[in-house]
Amino acid sequence: MQITIESHPAQSYLDTLAVNNWPIWEKEVSEFPWFYEMEEVCLILQGEVIVTPEKGQPVRIKAGDLVTFPKGMHCRWHITQDIRKHYLFR
Repeated sequence: MQITIESHPAQSYLDTLAVNNWPIWEKEVSEFPWFYEMEEVCLILQGEVIVTPEKGQPVRIKAGDLVTFPKGMHCRWHITQDIRKHYLFR
């Protein structure tokens, strides 16, 4: 299972996805395990996190990244700078 990152996607693409209508999630610097019951797409508005998939390599995600987390993925989140993101589960 792989995390997909598109750095600084075109605004026209974000408009097509209606990202500004997605809910917002915020979290302070912290570390915790996570499991994706559904695919998640999110746009990082601010902050930075290192996500380490189970049996995978750490992935650095930062403001401006459009990220897709696959359904069924177990991982560990290590938020290194307070994070704020738009998100959509599908």
